[in-house]
Amino acid sequence: MPKFTPATAALLALVACARTPDAELAQPNPALGGEALSTQQLDEQIWEKVKATNAPFDWNQAAEHVVWSALQRSDQVLSVGYAPADKCSPQAALPPRAVTDAAYQQAREQVLRLILSSEQQADPTLTLEQLVVFGEETLPVLNVRVRQLSTVQRLRRSPLVRYAEPMGYDPYRPRTSTAAQRSLSSSGCGSNAATPNLVAGSDYTVLSNGSKSSWNQADVYHGVRSAWSQSTGSGIKLVVIDTGASDAQENLGSAFNQGLSSGRTIERLVTLPRASIFGIPTGPVETPNDQCGHGTSMAGAAAAPRGTDGASVGIAYNANLISIRAAADVFLDESREVKGVSDAFTLAANRPDVRIISMSMGRVTSSSQMADAIRYAHSRGKLIFCAAGTSFDWSAGWVGVIFPANMAEAVAVTGIKDNLTSRCDECHVGSDVEFTVVMQRSSNNLRPLSLAMSGDAPSTVGGSSVSTASMAGMAAVVWSKYPTETREQIQQRLVAASSNATNRNPSFGYGRVNLAKAVGALVQ
Repeated sequence: MPKFTPATAALLALVACARTPDAELAQPNPALGGEALSTQQLDEQIWEKVKATNAPFDWNQAAEHVVWSALQRSDQVLSVGYAPADKCSPQAALPPRAVTDAAYQQAREQVLRLILSSEQQADPTLTLEQLVVFGEETLPVLNVRVRQLSTVQRLRRSPLVRYAEPMGYDPYRPRTSTAAQRSLSSSGCGSNAATPNLVAGSDYTVLSNGSKSSWNQADVYHGVRSAWSQSTGSGIKLVVIDTGASDAQENLGSAFNQGLSSGRTIERLVTLPRASIFGIPTGPVETPNDQCGHGTSMAGAAAAPRGTDGASVGIAYNANLISIRAAADVFLDESREVKGVSDAFTLAANRPDVRIISMSMGRVTSSSQMADAIRYAHSRGKLIFCAAGTSFDWSAGWVGVIFPANMAEAVAVTGIKDNLTSRCDECHVGSDVEFTVVMQRSSNNLRPLSLAMSGDAPSTVGGSSVSTASMAGMAAVVWSKYPTETREQIQQRLVAASSNATNRNPSFGYGRVNLAKAVGALVQ
């Protein structure tokens, strides 16, 4: 068999990444009069592809005119992944420090010159400073403002470009739907206020110290309460990438250590860039403070303290927590949110004390920049949980697992009802799902308890969002019990303790984890 040499690999990569010559660059669709597709036309194309494939829309497979149209119908920010010519595939492994690698630096400068030269044909006064929207310290990617179709075309034929995608376009609101259907989220931003009329003994169990254990933490579902006699997450640091943590919720602040929760740390960070219009800042500098409510409830589900104030307790109530405000809301439809999430993953990746990352946000279209960041974190041994997707009833039945939960490097989690057989009303399912969490009562639709924006009275939260944060908490409890094991060994334990361990379900994966079994039995 002929030897597969590095030279051969480089040649194949160049052939695979060859692009259309300049002379063959397509012009704007003449049937549209050289105009960009309308938002409605874009959305129809994207949704049609999502329905046909039951998978997130891949910008790399879209025509140049579609990509350019999405730029014009958003903020014109293009995500451009670059690499030396022999590493131009979007899936090619990145070196540990690509941005400081000489070959990558050379590719970056060439790609920047290409973009600037192309854009200056329409605006000779354009400068490099005006072109770059966000700086980047870790990933080999440029975030640039692009107005010309020819620039998109030249980038996509360049052997130095891994991908060129619009950052800020996602069809999360079907424009032709009814008013009740215009958001895919039924567990996104809201008041996250305390839920009234919760009943002790039914909706929650009062623990010996006075804290409230949510109904779905009962042993009949996940064995959580029994598992606490063996492990509570001590010594494990998990990251929740979301909309931040409320500065009015003392259980994620000064009261993070109380009762049976002690000796642990909490950090509240922010990676979300400030809002801007065409590069000009229009909003205040962002803070770690949750203005949405979603991040507070996710942090609470994963790691709220087992205190004495009567608040709800998180599954890993002795784990260390980092809350990162990476987005303004649950659907990542802004360029700055893509940047915020990417930076959050690279931040977590570069922290050797972080073991688990949980993100209960996503989008219908893919993002190679976010994928780069997730692969970067995965390559550093992080166990990554992502929400399979949460929608209204009308779309949960046909929209499959969303991005980035569909990635091989992410563990996709969804929610089921307490009958243990049906997906929750708003939950997405599919072959990418690995675990399920019980999070909806069939009798009254009650969702799990978590922390409200302030005070000790619990709120409730649903969807694959709370399922994902709960799974991250369960993984922390298991890893705390077996701290010297690898990510793969911990995943093995979770699978072996699951309801579908020997027969993975095409919609629900390995099913429900029995946490008590996961921390108490050796995995062969």
